[in-house]
Amino acid sequence: MKRIILSIAVISLLIVSCKNAQTNQNISQNKTVKSNISDEQLMNKVQKDALKYFWDYAEPNSMLGRERYHEDNIYPDNDKHVVTTGGSGFGLATILVGVERGFVPRKDAVKRLTTMMNFLSTADRHKGAWSHWINGETGKTVPFGKKDNGGDLVETAFLTSGILMIREYFKNGNAEEKALAKKCDELWKGIQWNWYTKGGEKVLYWHWSPEYQWEMNFPLQGYNECLITYILAASSPTYPIDAETYYKGWTRNGTYLSDKEKYGLPMYVKHNGAEEYGGPLFWAHYSYIGLDPTNLSDKLINNYFDLNKNQVLIDYKYCVENPKGWKGYGPNYWGLTAGYSRNKDGGVGYDAHFPQNDHGVITPTAALSSFPYTPKESMDFLRFIYTQKPEFIGSAGPYDATSINYNNWTTPRYLAIDQGTIAPMIENYRTGFLWKLFMNAPEIQKGLKKLNFKTEKYNIK
Repeated sequence: MKRIILSIAVISLLIVSCKNAQTNQNISQNKTVKSNISDEQLMNKVQKDALKYFWDYAEPNSMLGRERYHEDNIYPDNDKHVVTTGGSGFGLATILVGVERGFVPRKDAVKRLTTMMNFLSTADRHKGAWSHWINGETGKTVPFGKKDNGGDLVETAFLTSGILMIREYFKNGNAEEKALAKKCDELWKGIQWNWYTKGGEKVLYWHWSPEYQWEMNFPLQGYNECLITYILAASSPTYPIDAETYYKGWTRNGTYLSDKEKYGLPMYVKHNGAEEYGGPLFWAHYSYIGLDPTNLSDKLINNYFDLNKNQVLIDYKYCVENPKGWKGYGPNYWGLTAGYSRNKDGGVGYDAHFPQNDHGVITPTAALSSFPYTPKESMDFLRFIYTQKPEFIGSAGPYDATSINYNNWTTPRYLAIDQGTIAPMIENYRTGFLWKLFMNAPEIQKGLKKLNFKTEKYNIK
């Protein structure tokens, strides 16, 4: 949600002239994929491509995920060493997929992950939380906005989800792997989640700054991408919140429920600022890299999987209906979420795309990261973009923003927060690998029970 609200504040940083980036055929290192490639081969390919963002293009000192990687080498000033906290969390999950699938050697991953955890242990922290952006060379906070220069609890949650999965994956390994798991455990236990209730209010707040204190004043209230923040806060063995904070804060005392439908599909909750069709699709991805929504319920929601599936299907059906008449939209080319976008002058900006804010730009991560919910529709998109739109593919997979409508416009650029959900969510569809790691963590089991979540799949009753 902050990516929508703050897009105006950061637009001067994110907009860079890019009128020469409309074809990118000379930049792309990928050739057209043969149409007879199997579904399994395609999923392997896009997962391996997305891994390159975090393995080949990581910030060289911290080894964390850079906020952005631009193949055209056009960057905002002093940007190449800015790492993103949340995107790095998705990168941790991506690297785990790489290890599990044999894309990267396990021992090399352990060495790199150890470097990352060591960096995070010495980087600036604000009551245990990390900032949205960090200088990868110095570990110092890089302001995301004037007053957003302290702890970012939501970005910290995305990072922590990855840290816990790293811990769970390596905790029974060799000595080096156990040492890595121990570092992860220490980082997790140092986050003061309950501090972010602003003195005990029954709601979590997104930001706290040593300089500006609570002036950002952004309570985390559903529904958007922030559910995982409450799950982790409730699960903390050191600085937990109680169940009342979840139900009074996140669910707005239950008033976030909705009886609306779109295309005959129940929405279940009120999507903040997007109640007609639902919000950008990252709301169905970010919290669910580790949190398995399959038959997951709490006191208000009967099935989180259905909630997410319907949001994605509504987005899909909107693109197929295509009320604005954009060229290219259809069953093979769909998906609206936050990411790079096309400005009126043809340059590159940033926007949070969803049906009520549709500008003819399709963001590949939207459909690709929705595989668990819409496997056929997501596979149709994956096959189409790789076999018929090679100009939309770069060295790290599909570029962040594409548009058939604007003469196959794209930009040879990637954002960590978008590229980082592709491999994990596809893997969760294929094997449930990351879901199993996260959901079986002892603290998560206790935290979910505290909040009255239930799922027979993990024996949480």
